[in-house]
Amino acid sequence: MIRTGRTQAALLAGKTVRAAARRLGHGGTALPGLVAERVDPDLVRALGAQLECSALITGTNGKTTTARLLASILQEAGRTVVHNRAGSNLMRGLAAALVEAAGKDGRLPQSAVGVFEVDEATLPSAAAATPPQVLVINNLLRDQLDRYGEIDAIRERWQHAIRSLPASTTVALNADDPLVATLADDVRGPVRFFGIEDELDSVDDHAAEAHWHPETGAEFVYDRIFYAHIGHWRCADDGRSRPNPEACARGIAPAAGGVAFLMEIDEASTQVGLPLAGLYNIYNALAAATAATVLGADLDSTTTALAGARAAFGRQECLSSDGHVVRILLGKNPAGLNEALRTLQGRDDALHLLVLLNDGLADGRDISWIWDTEWEALAPRVDSVVVGGRRAADMALRLEYAGFPAPRARQADIGRALDRALAGLPDDAELTVLPTYTALLDVRARLSARAGAPPIWEEA
Repeated sequence: MIRTGRTQAALLAGKTVRAAARRLGHGGTALPGLVAERVDPDLVRALGAQLECSALITGTNGKTTTARLLASILQEAGRTVVHNRAGSNLMRGLAAALVEAAGKDGRLPQSAVGVFEVDEATLPSAAAATPPQVLVINNLLRDQLDRYGEIDAIRERWQHAIRSLPASTTVALNADDPLVATLADDVRGPVRFFGIEDELDSVDDHAAEAHWHPETGAEFVYDRIFYAHIGHWRCADDGRSRPNPEACARGIAPAAGGVAFLMEIDEASTQVGLPLAGLYNIYNALAAATAATVLGADLDSTTTALAGARAAFGRQECLSSDGHVVRILLGKNPAGLNEALRTLQGRDDALHLLVLLNDGLADGRDISWIWDTEWEALAPRVDSVVVGGRRAADMALRLEYAGFPAPRARQADIGRALDRALAGLPDDAELTVLPTYTALLDVRARLSARAGAPPIWEEA
C-alpha cells in the first residue's frame, strides 16, 4: 500500500492520463509514467518495492522479444507478471507499467513478478530503483551513435550498474558476445551464461564491433562467427576464451515458421520448437529460459511457452491488408538488419519489399549505418521494392548501389508508400516491410487499423 501522499498523487495522475489516452485512441504506453514521475520521481522505487522479485532485460537487440518470452514462461508457470509489454523501456515506461498494474490504493497483485525490458542507457537508473533478482544482457552492438556514443560508453554504464547490484542478483550473460561475456569480471553475485553450441557455418560479417578486449587490449580470435562479432571467441594473447554456457542450443534446424533445437539447461534438456526464425531469436529464447530458471520456472513451462511464442510487434509480425499478408521485420542497426536480411534469404518465394528509413530521435539522426548492411546478397531475390520514410532518397541510393531493381515508388509519407507497395503486388504475393523504429510505429499503426488487429498497447 502507498504510504506517502506524493506517491498516491502520482498514481492518481498516471491512471487519469492513461484513461484519457485510451479514450482518445492513443496507447498511453509512456505518458502516464512520465506524468506520474513528474509528480513523484521516486514512484518506480515505491511501487516496485512490492514486487516479489523482478528481472531486467537489456542489450542492443532482442530486448522486447526476450522480455515477452520470459513473461510468457512465467505466466505459463502460474506467476502474475507486471511487464512493460509495449516496449516503452525508459524509466517512464517502467513507471507506466507499474501504474497500470497497481490498484487505486497502490497495491500490486500479490506475489507479482516484474519483467522489464530496459534501454541500454537506462539500466543504471532502473537497477537502482528496482534491484533485480536477475539481470539479462543479450548483446552489445553499434546502434544510434549520435544518441549513445560508441559501444565502449554503453559498456562502461553497464559495468557501473553491475558493480552496484547486490550480491543476491544473478547476472545472465551471452557467452558468445565477448563484450558481454567479459562483464562477468564485474559481477559480485552468481553469473550464468547462455550461448549456441552448434557447429554452424561461420559468417564474415563486416558489421562486427568486437576486435579487442576492452580492458586488456588482447585481440579476439574467432573459431566461428554466427553474426556480427557473436560466436566462439578467444583472446590471442592471454588465454581467455568464451565461457562454457549453462544454457545452450544444439541441433539447430529450420522448422515451419521458425527454428527447432535441443535446449540444455544445467543437467536437463528439452526439444524446443520456436515459431520465430533467425539465430538471434534462439539467443532471445536462451536468455529468457535462463532468467526463468533463476526465477523458479520449471522446464515444462519454458518449453510450452516457447512453442506458443508470438512475434512482438514489428519483429517478424504478420498482419493482413488488401488481401495480402504483410510481414514486418524491424531493422534499426547494422547487425539487426543484416540478420533480418539473412532470414529473408532463406525464403523460397520472390520478395516484394517496402523499405522505410526515418531519422527521428529514436532512430538516430545519423543514417550512414545503412552502408554497413548487406543488401547486395538479397538483391537477386527481389522482384519489387518501394522506398519510404524521411530519408527515402538515401535508402533508394543505397539499394541502387546494391543492385536492386529501381523502386516502383519513393515516398517520404509512409502511408502513401504503404499504399503504393500494396497496390502493385501480384494477387498471391506477400509484402515484407523493413522499417526503422519510428517508421515501424507509423506503419504498424496503419496496418493494425486496416487489419482490425489490436494496437500494441492492447496486445497480450
